[in-house]
Amino acid sequence: MSNTSQDKVIQLLEDQLAFMKEQNKGLSKQIEVLTEQVRQLTKALYGTKSEKSKYQVPDGQCSLFEDDPSFNESEHTEKQSTETVSYTVVRKIRNKKRNDSFSKELEIEEVHHHPSNLQCDCCQSKMFEISCSIAREEAKFIPAKMVRVQHIEHAYECKQCKKDTTQNAQIKRGKAPMAVISRSIAGPTVLAKLIYDKFIQYLPLYRQVKEWERSGLMTNDKNLSNWVIRVAEEWLLPIYEQMRNVVATKSILHIDETYAKILKRSDGKPGQSNAYLWVFKSIPSQGPVIVLFQSALTRSRPVLEEFTKDFKGTVICDGYSAYDKLPNITFANCWAHLRRYWLKANSKNGRIGVSYCDQLYQLERKFKNYSPGKRRRMRKKYSKPIVEKFLTWVQESPFFGKNALAKAAEYTLNRVQELKAFLKDGRIEIDNNPAENAIRPSVIGRKNWLFSVSEAGARANAICLSLVETAKANGIDFYKYLVKLFTELPNLPIHQQPEILQDYMPCSKSIQATCIK
Repeated sequence: MSNTSQDKVIQLLEDQLAFMKEQNKGLSKQIEVLTEQVRQLTKALYGTKSEKSKYQVPDGQCSLFEDDPSFNESEHTEKQSTETVSYTVVRKIRNKKRNDSFSKELEIEEVHHHPSNLQCDCCQSKMFEISCSIAREEAKFIPAKMVRVQHIEHAYECKQCKKDTTQNAQIKRGKAPMAVISRSIAGPTVLAKLIYDKFIQYLPLYRQVKEWERSGLMTNDKNLSNWVIRVAEEWLLPIYEQMRNVVATKSILHIDETYAKILKRSDGKPGQSNAYLWVFKSIPSQGPVIVLFQSALTRSRPVLEEFTKDFKGTVICDGYSAYDKLPNITFANCWAHLRRYWLKANSKNGRIGVSYCDQLYQLERKFKNYSPGKRRRMRKKYSKPIVEKFLTWVQESPFFGKNALAKAAEYTLNRVQELKAFLKDGRIEIDNNPAENAIRPSVIGRKNWLFSVSEAGARANAICLSLVETAKANGIDFYKYLVKLFTELPNLPIHQQPEILQDYMPCSKSIQATCIK
C-alpha cells in the first residue's frame, strides 16, 4: 500500500475517532440530563412536598439519614457512655385553655333538676331550697326548619264610591315584593344558603339535594344549578361589574390563574381540555380589597389583554409568558416562584439560591407592618444589597445545560428587572401569595364539584367566587350579605339607577354596618 493510501486511511480513522468522541460527549451529556430528570421526578413522586427549607441548620449541613426514621432516635444502651447532667426547670402552672366554647350571643336554655322527694327522710317535714349550682353545660343543636311562605295580596274597595254611580270604583291592592327568580319557589334565604354551602362549605349541588329534601324542599341538582346561574346573572353580575370598574382605577394588582373543566365548550374542544379561572386582587394600601374571578376557555394572552385594557399600573404575577409587554403595565415577579426553582435544584448551589431568598423573606417579615414609604426605605437599605449580591452570584456562576440548576439560573436572569420591582415601591409585595391564597378556595371546591357543565355555569361560579372572596377580605358575613341582596335588589331600579349599587358593594358602609361577622 502506498504512503498516500496509508495517510488517507489514517486521516479517515482520525476523523471517525473525532466524530465518535463528539458523539460520546453528546450522549454523556444527554445521560446526565436524563439522570437529573429521573432524580427530580423521583423526588416529586416520593419526596417531601413542603417548600419549607431543610437547609437552615448549622453550617448548612443536612443529615445523611434524614429520610430514615430509625436514625432520628437516640441509641439506647444499658450504660450511658457519658455522665448524665440533670436540670430542674420551674414553670408557672397555667390554666389550660379550652378548645371549645360558646359564643356570647347564644340563647341559654335552663334545665332544672330537683330531688324527686322533698320530704325529710328523718322527720318527714318539707325541705326548702338552700342553693343551686351549674352541674355542666352542653350544646344543643336544633335542625333548620323549612317554612312554606305564601304571599297573599289583599284587595280593598270603597263602599261609598261603589254606591255612587257618578264616581269611579276605588280599589286598592296590597303589593307583594318581587321574587328573586320569577315563577320559582326559591326565596332569598334558600338561594343564600344554596350559594353559601357551595362556595363556603364546598358542598356540590348534587349532594345538597338530599339535605334540601330532608328539610322538606323537593328538588334536583339541575334545578339548583339553574337557580345559581339565574341569580348570578340577574342580581350578582351588576355588583360584579361595579367591582370591576373599581379595580380598573387601582394601580397595583395581583394576578394568577388556575385550570378548570367545562364540559360543553363553545370552541369545539372536548370537555377533558383545560379551561381556566383567572383571579385579580387589589392591595390593602389602596382601599378595601376587591377580588375578581374571570372564567375563560384558554390561558392565552388575549384574556389578560381584555381584562386589563382600562388598567394602568403594576401587575404582580409569576413568570408565565403571557405577563409581558402589555400597554401601560409594568410587571413585578414573584420571589416565591423563584425560590421554588432553586429549591428543586436540591444541590449545594441550590441551597445557596434558597438561602438568598430566605434572607429576603426574613426582612419582609420585619417590614410587614411598616407604611409603604418606610418599607421602601428599609428595602433599599437592607434588601437591595442582598438582591444585587444574589444576581451577581447567578451571573458569574457557570450553570449550563438543562438540569434543574440551569433552569433556576435561566429563570432568574430572564426576569431581573421584574424581580427588582419590589425594591422601588413599598406597596408591592415580594411575592404573589395574596393571589394564590385567593384562588385556593376555588381549587378546593374544584375537587368537590369537579367541573361546570356549561360556560354559563362557569361564569356564575366566577361571579359567586368574586363576591365570596371580597366579602371574606372585608370581614363580611357572606350568608347575611346574600340574604340582603336577594331581598332588596329585586325591588330596586338598579338597571335604571346603577348608582344604587354602591350601597350594596361588600366594602360599602351600609353593608359593613348590617352584615358584619
